Parts: sequence; C-alpha cells; structure tokens
Amino acid sequence: MKSIQAAIFDLDGTLLDSTDLWDQVDRDFLHRRGLAVPPGYADAVGAMSFREAAEYTVRRFGLTDAPEVLMDEWNQLAHYAYGHTVPLKKGAAEYLLSLKEQGIRLAVATGLPPRLYVPALKNCGILSLFDALCSSDETERGKEFPDVFLLAARRLGVSPEHCVVFEDNLQGILSARRAGMSICAVLDKKSEGAWEEIRRSADAWTKDFTTAPLF
Repeated sequence: MKSIQAAIFDLDGTLLDSTDLWDQVDRDFLHRRGLAVPPGYADAVGAMSFREAAEYTVRRFGLTDAPEVLMDEWNQLAHYAYGHTVPLKKGAAEYLLSLKEQGIRLAVATGLPPRLYVPALKNCGILSLFDALCSSDETERGKEFPDVFLLAARRLGVSPEHCVVFEDNLQGILSARRAGMSICAVLDKKSEGAWEEIRRSADAWTKDFTTAPLF
C-alpha cells in the first residue's frame, strides 16, 4: 500500500454487524407479497444505492409499487434496529480510535441513506470519529461504480491513492480499486462464498477489527 492518510469505511457487513437485519427485512418485505427471497438477491442489491435497489426489486419481481413505496417500507422495517440494536463488528470502535490517534482521517461510504446510518453511528458511539459521511444516495450511481468512494476522498481532502477502503462486498472492492484506492477486505458471513476472490482482489484482509492492519 502507498502512504495512507485516510480510511474510508463501508457500514453494512463491514463496520456494522447488520447482515441478519437486512436478511429479515428482505424476508418480511417479500413475504408480504407472497414471494420468497431468491438466491443471489442479497448479493445483487448489496452494492446498490437505496433507490437503485428499489428500482431493481420492482423490475426483478414485476411489482406495481413505485420505488418510493419500497424505500419507505424498508425504512420502516429497518429504522428502529439501526437506532437501537445493530452492533459494531468486533473491535471496530477501538480500531477507529487507533487510526485517529495516528492522524488518519476517517470517512463513511455507504449505500444506506442518512436517516438509517446516522442513528446507527450515534447508537454505537462512533459518529464523532468521522471527518466525512457519504452515501451513494448522494451520487448518480451506486457502489458498482467508484463515485461514493471518490466523493469521500474529496470531502476528506485526500487524494485517492492515499486512501484505504474497508469493504466486505466484492463489487464495492472492485469499484474502490477503480477509484485508485488501496483495499482492506473485511469478512462477513454474507460474503463467505466469495471470500477467496475477495481476498485476491484486496491489498489486505481481516476477519474482524482486532486483527486489522495499522498504517
């Protein structure tokens, strides 16, 4: 890795142990419509913005609901959990503090909208540690493109080559690479099936933040 001045973090499956939450949201949402969660659905929406995921879901299942209806329903299903029960990954808070002590600037780059991720960061006691907060809802494209990572670098005032991205999703990792950033892959149970490819695509990897690299 090049000299690291900033660390950019995904949230779901990376800093936040929220996989079970979204699995339940998917099940509840589709069950209300008499549908089951098909294989590959979670992976498909994992790198999308909230709106992209809603538009994709409407197309995939032939729904008559507008994307805004889906987004509102997902927000209702997830809002309480993000503000009250979703925990950090093991060692995450201590790791963020150690990076801050080294003078490394910190940012969030997530597919979640602020109304979900801000309560989660507050509840976990880490909101004040971040120098920039970015959502792919603020960019034209989701994490299948590098836009949100580049937005985070701009807000931090750090060039992409001096940023490291922490990400659990393969598509997000590939997009961060396209942004010219270094990558530290984080293991999450939803990405275990692609873990070997994820490891090969990253500069470093960790199973939890107790063993994450320092720069």
